[in-house]
Amino acid sequence: MHLSPDESIFWQMGFAKLNGTIVFTWVIMLVLTVGSMLITRTLSTGNQRTRWQNLLEIIVTGIISQIHSIGLRKPEKYIAFIGTLFLFVATASLFTIFPGYEPPTGSLSTTCALALCVFVAVPIFGIDDQGVGGYLKSYIEPTFIMLPFNLISEVSRTLALAIRLFGNMMSGAMIVGILLSITPFLFPIVMTLMGLLTGMVQAYIFSILAAVYIAAATRVRQPKVKTESATLNA
Repeated sequence: MHLSPDESIFWQMGFAKLNGTIVFTWVIMLVLTVGSMLITRTLSTGNQRTRWQNLLEIIVTGIISQIHSIGLRKPEKYIAFIGTLFLFVATASLFTIFPGYEPPTGSLSTTCALALCVFVAVPIFGIDDQGVGGYLKSYIEPTFIMLPFNLISEVSRTLALAIRLFGNMMSGAMIVGILLSITPFLFPIVMTLMGLLTGMVQAYIFSILAAVYIAAATRVRQPKVKTESATLNA
């Protein structure tokens, strides 16, 4: 039993090696890319729609609804990033039904890479929405003393994203592996189903947290004059 797909080596030459994390990550990327191309090439705006298009619209509509509920004003602007995070983590969990497959999210290198994507995306969206000055100003609010604490918060929440996803995915795979060696029939099936549910929940939590961080970076600040005038009118 492998604790991580990093331990599954498919090819190695010197220091260069091709492990399970790389292979399964590229498999998921290929499936999502080819699947998206096949589904979107026959999109219809009429009543005659394929079941795949209906499924795609349900997923996209659901993601947009969740992004909007977080407080982001233009969900379509963020769906490419947040939706991709969700689909990648969710697909990584769903593929556990295939024998021999190990989810790449069970590797700390993958979860760190996903967390770093969020770490980079947050200031990009924040600067795009508020400008460089407006975004950087948020680090010294309400006082300049908060600068180091805000910087530590940025790093710590990125680390928390990576560790949370890694811990949940790896523990699920370990439990299934242990039960498979003890009782190779009923319990592994039940735990696999529970693992699928846990994986979907983790995909939802990861994408929602990413949306929350982006929403915090793009929050709208009302000008002081307007705020005071609104108070006087009230």
